[in-house]
Formats: sequence, structure tokens, C-alpha cells
Amino acid sequence: MKTTFFATLALSILLTVSLIAGETVKETTFKVSGNCGMCKTRIEKAMKIPEVKFAKWDKKSKMLKVAYLADAVTVDSLQKRISSVGHDTEKFTAETSVYENLPGCCLYRDGVSDH
Repeated sequence: MKTTFFATLALSILLTVSLIAGETVKETTFKVSGNCGMCKTRIEKAMKIPEVKFAKWDKKSKMLKVAYLADAVTVDSLQKRISSVGHDTEKFTAETSVYENLPGCCLYRDGVSDH
């Protein structure tokens, strides 16, 4: 509960600062396949670019919430970044060679959520 509150507070502050600066910040949510904490770290790290103001992946729902500068990046480009590190998204599938190099606990395509 505290984590959700602080994440929402941080997102609100970031959106306010960006609006004052005249940048168009949009928020989106999309599905990203993964299993564990290492997946969460990898997915969120892929979103650590200046154009992304906030990114949080939920392991249970498999949903990634992102606040980004709409004038600088697209949702498709964000999903491609995630697929490039081995995680399938709603629109893009990770290359098999990248996916197969993920740690065993991160392999999600076999339908097993815990290895």
C-alpha cells in the first residue's frame, strides 16, 4: 500500500514538473511478459532513458506503467526497447536468441511462472 502511494505521488510530481516545463507527458500501461524480480529490474532498467519519467512493472499483473515525453518517444519505441532485452510485449516479441540467454527463472514462454 505504501509503495503504491509513493509511486503515485512520485508520478504526480514528475508530471507536474514536466507540465510546467512545457513538455507533453503521457501515461500508458501495457503488458510485458516476465516472471521474477530480475525480470522487473531488467524491464524497468530498459526504460531508464531521459524521455521516460516513470516506469514500474508489476510482477503479478505483468503490466508496465510508463510516463513518457510524447514529443520524444512513442509507445512502440518503448515496447521495442523492452523486447530488445528479452521480454515480449503486446506488440513485439523478443528475439529467440536474446530470450534464451535470460536466466532460467526469467523464461516465461513455457507457461511456467516459477522455475
